Amino acid sequence: MTDENIENLLLEHMQRFQAGQERIERTLKEHTQRLGRIELAIARTSSNQSHQETDYAEQSVRLDQLAERLDRIERRLELRES
Repeated sequence: MTDENIENLLLEHMQRFQAGQERIERTLKEHTQRLGRIELAIARTSSNQSHQETDYAEQSVRLDQLAERLDRIERRLELRES
């Protein structure tokens, strides 16, 4: 093999290597974007769940208050024993 053939072979290998590297970088970028979207979806889900738990707690407090009021009314009307 001549020096020129070796240089051409090396250049061809380097170009293939560079093309492969570019494909890997594109794939990594796509995966990074997809992971970011997944993280956002999880954050939104957690936020929604937190809001639902807050709503549930508020409803529980309201129900407890209504139960206390109902107990007082029943006692005053003598519908219920102490």
